[in-house]
Order: sequence, then structure tokens, then C-alpha cells
Amino acid sequence: MVRFAVIGTNWITERFIEAATSIEGFSLSAVYSRTEDRAKQFARKFNVEHVYTDLHEMASSKEFDAVYVASPNSLHASQAMLMMENGKHVLCEKPLASNTLEVEAMIQCAKKHSVVLMEALKTTLLPNFLTIKEHLHKIGTVRRYVASYCQYSSRYDRYKQGEILNAFKPEFSNGSLMDIGVYAVYPLVVLFGEPKSIHGQCYMLDSGVDGQGSLMLQYEEMDALITYSKITNSYIPSEIQGEKGSIIIDKINIPENVTIKYNDGSEENITVPQDQQSMYYEAKEFIELIERNAFESTVNSHRHSIITASILEKARRQMGVIYPADKKDE
Repeated sequence: MVRFAVIGTNWITERFIEAATSIEGFSLSAVYSRTEDRAKQFARKFNVEHVYTDLHEMASSKEFDAVYVASPNSLHASQAMLMMENGKHVLCEKPLASNTLEVEAMIQCAKKHSVVLMEALKTTLLPNFLTIKEHLHKIGTVRRYVASYCQYSSRYDRYKQGEILNAFKPEFSNGSLMDIGVYAVYPLVVLFGEPKSIHGQCYMLDSGVDGQGSLMLQYEEMDALITYSKITNSYIPSEIQGEKGSIIIDKINIPENVTIKYNDGSEENITVPQDQQSMYYEAKEFIELIERNAFESTVNSHRHSIITASILEKARRQMGVIYPADKKDE
């Protein structure tokens, strides 16, 4: 049994717990929140005994083995490293950290203390992403990856009324690319590795973060086009174009329907069943790593996280999206 703690008491933490509860080997032992009332309220909802409002006290606790970090992006690195320094395994929400230097520091910390560190990017562990990998060879030489993830944020309505919530604050290392675009970048990296060049552009909000944007990435034999937004919706599918056909993906963040359209006009539905909540698969992968004493996922690997962080950072700098966390590293 792997005893978990959670840092963060928001909706994503609730989704994670609900998904992980059905996994044999998962138990929830502790909750952290900055305020005691919120921590106790959340703990009661999930029948959790141990509550913390001090991270250092929590890190030294013997009541849990692993922690799910779902705090603001700017806090990921410091909180995760504190936990790992105290021997705790860490599953950290995407994006893993604010920038590449923080990601590298987290990975070195995990290796030093012999604990699991994994980025909680659910897409690449879903059954219908695995089926894309399995059937990719059928479309021949890949020439283009086109991914779109645009999801209008309800927080943007409040932003337009003058209330800037955390999702649009640079001090929390937020914005559209980090929160939404990463869902299109990480699968690209898992499938095709590191690009030769990156070009990014965005619509900048007055708060100092990107509301929407696009990336063009060049590889040796292919290119990739990624569009993302938190201020518009999009309903177009994503696709991987090859010389023999194209793989059509209904939703790049949570693929549920995947079809190959061949050049001769024929089609092949390669969709597979997904009988669990989407976050179940990342939790299962993480727990199995701990049980096998394997300190790194082969899918959501350290290398994939570093490459993704590098893409995000280079694109942001081109756009002029700079965080306080970036300035600390200069």
C-alpha cells in the first residue's frame, strides 16, 4: 500500500483522489493547505486523518510515502524538492516547474534521494495515446503534427471585469502555454523527441501572461504546429500527417476517438476502450514505479520533462512571457 499526501485542495486534487481511489495500492493519508479550516474541510470530505498547514512539518512526517503536488506552478519545484529531500516520492502536476533549471534541479534531487519523480501529464498514459504510438508506423514517414487545444476559461470573464485570478498571474508561472499548451507539447515530445528549432508567438494579456498563442517546431523530416488558448474555444481535431495517411485525434488532451485515414480513401478506427477516469492511468503508472523500485517512468520520463520544459521556456522568452522564477535563475 502506497500512502499518499496531497498538496493543494482544489478541483484537480479531488479528481486525482477520485481516480486513484480505485487503484489497488492507493490510500490517502494526509492533506496540506495553507489554512487549517480548508485543510480540515477537505480532509473530512475524504476521511483523511492527518492535516498539515506547515510544509516542513509535513515533509518530516512518517504518515505517508508519496505526495501529489497540485499547487500553483511557481511552487512546484520548492515543494517537490522539500518532500524528496525527506524521502517522499513525488507526482507533480504539469507543468513540472516554471523553467528548465527548476526541472533539472528537481530531477537531480530525485536521483540523490532515490525517490520517484514523475510529471502528472495524463495524456501520454491514456489508452488512446498508447494506440497512437502503436499504429504510428502505418502512416509512413511522418511529415507534420498538428495539435489544437483551446479551452475558454471561466476565469477570463472575471479577468475582463478587473479581477485577476491566479490563472492569469505571472508570479504563479501561469498563462495559456503553461496551463493548456503543454497538453499539446508533451505528446509531441513523447512521440518525436526534441525539435531542431522553435518559434512561438502569442496574444499577451495586460497581466503579463499569454492568453493564447501558437508554436511552430521544426524537426529533421517534419514540422509541428500547435495552437492553444484560454480565451477562446476550438472544436477542431488534431492530427499526425504521414506520407501514407493521417491519424485523426478528436482531443489531444484526452484522446477518446482515434482514426487513421489512408491515402486510398479507406479508414481504420483504432480507438480502444477507456474504462477509467483519465487521471487513473497516471496514478497507476506512478504507484507501479514505486512498487517496482523503478525511479522513472519510461513514458513521462525525466528526459521528456526536460525537453518539454525547454520548449515552453524558449517559446515564452520569444513571446516576452517572463516569470519572477525566471529572473531568479539569471
